[in-house]
Amino acid sequence: MSVRLVPAPISIVFSEVGNELEIYEREYHQLSESDDNAINQWLKMAKARGETADTDPVLLNLLVELHNKIDALEMFLKNEEPKRVSLSVEAEIESIGFEHFNLKDELLQEGKEYYGRVEMPVHPKRDIGVFFKAQTTTLAHITKIHDRDEKEWGAYLTARERVLIREARERKK
Repeated sequence: MSVRLVPAPISIVFSEVGNELEIYEREYHQLSESDDNAINQWLKMAKARGETADTDPVLLNLLVELHNKIDALEMFLKNEEPKRVSLSVEAEIESIGFEHFNLKDELLQEGKEYYGRVEMPVHPKRDIGVFFKAQTTTLAHITKIHDRDEKEWGAYLTARERVLIREARERKK
């Protein structure tokens, strides 16, 4: 089976699912809803009621992100951290595809199911939860990812491809 992958320097922490499926599923759902704080809920409701029709969407999104940054800064100052499940393995992802990723080191056991958090290098920075199955000791097939996270993953993959194409063109000159 041939899998097309693109070099992408991102990080993941993961653990084998084993008997912890319920705990991992809980965090997986919390990560997808982490953007549903009070200001984001208010914005969704305002958009649904049509109250943002006369507002510049870029400016509105920047204002919401500024609010979220202030919330994060406040959490940092209070020494509060979001509660996350402890995962046992930290690894570097070497390359990604739409449904796969390849680790830099041989850390997987073929056929085993894993849960992980990928630190996405997008704006705003955030972690996404993924369930995956090891196809080899380095190659993983993503079996479960939220729709929004899948779109961000695909957008990041596309952006990486563009960078590589641009670099290849510059080398030819």
